[in-house]
Amino acid sequence: MKFQVLDIIPHLKNPVTGGIVSTADRLNQVVRTARRAEELGYDSFSVGERHAGEFISSSPTTVLAAIAAVSRTIRLQSGVTVLSVLDPVRVAEDYATIDQLSRGRLELVVGKGNEVLQYPLFGLDLADQWDLLAEKYALLRRLWREEDVTWSGRFRAPLSATATTPRPFAGAPRVWHGSATTLTSAALAARWGDPLFTANAIQPRENYKVLIDHYREEYARHGHDPRHGYLGSGSGAGGVFLADTTQEAKRQFGPVYEALTAARNVPGNNSPFRDIDHAVAEGPSLVGSPEQVIDKILSYHELYGHDLQSISLPTTLPFEQQLDILERFALEVIPVVRAAAPTTLWESADPFGGRPESAGATEPDAASTVSADHDNYRSDHAHVYAH
Repeated sequence: MKFQVLDIIPHLKNPVTGGIVSTADRLNQVVRTARRAEELGYDSFSVGERHAGEFISSSPTTVLAAIAAVSRTIRLQSGVTVLSVLDPVRVAEDYATIDQLSRGRLELVVGKGNEVLQYPLFGLDLADQWDLLAEKYALLRRLWREEDVTWSGRFRAPLSATATTPRPFAGAPRVWHGSATTLTSAALAARWGDPLFTANAIQPRENYKVLIDHYREEYARHGHDPRHGYLGSGSGAGGVFLADTTQEAKRQFGPVYEALTAARNVPGNNSPFRDIDHAVAEGPSLVGSPEQVIDKILSYHELYGHDLQSISLPTTLPFEQQLDILERFALEVIPVVRAAAPTTLWESADPFGGRPESAGATEPDAASTVSADHDNYRSDHAHVYAH
């Protein structure tokens, strides 16, 4: 299995302490986390896109470009690019620029998003969200594959003999499709032979299995090679939290998780896992001992057969503590899951495989800052590491 770190860049107060970092600090934390994830051997880093609510991820291309400039090997993804509300020409240009800056490390994840308020913000009708996604994705594919595009459709002005610049680094980047609530995104991914990314967040896992099964059935019906029908999976909205025992993890993180869940009582975007015991027992949140988290990931893998596991850090906690969780997950969870659940994703058998080496990092060295901060944290909390 491969591993992704996803940040949709929520900007929230810690509901227990009331603490919150500045916007500038929060955005810089995303870049620093990505650099640390690369050092720890994570396979990809993903930046979300939101245009409403308590998020500062309205410009994921800017953040991904900043990450591209200070990283070398980690793949860069979006999670998701809300293509339904965007101009495909702009998307083609912006993300091809990131692909060039990173020398071919970009992979897009597209979707219609799960925030209904973004449609009136962009002057669009929510009723058109699926038609918008299908039409815009078909155009995006052509813009990345052709240099003489003549096109007309319902939702934007026609194009005549158009070539977007820059061109992608080495052919069109791979595109995944985010799927959360309906069969439509799964069917669109299957139609084009693209991989699927199941949100695996706020519904029972059996509901996501229905979408995954539909994707695989349609993928085969369209005649695509089943070896390349890759699947990614999220891990809920709570974030990863590790401790020596599951009981200790719940004791430490439970108050934060439950307060955040209570504050997000938004119709249509509300977790049914209201308390930490429910979330750990039945939800996808990766909270517990390393052994508990390993068992949970592998139990989902047994049901889903996914190739890429996405995790998110609990971003209301102190940043140094987030880095500690990131490191512990890399050292104690990832090796066991990789051995138990091998995949060809990003390996030689994958058409998009082969990890880019030393691709495009500029001079230093956010990494030294991150490492120094983390070392200071470990020194200040030496009693934690003594066990």
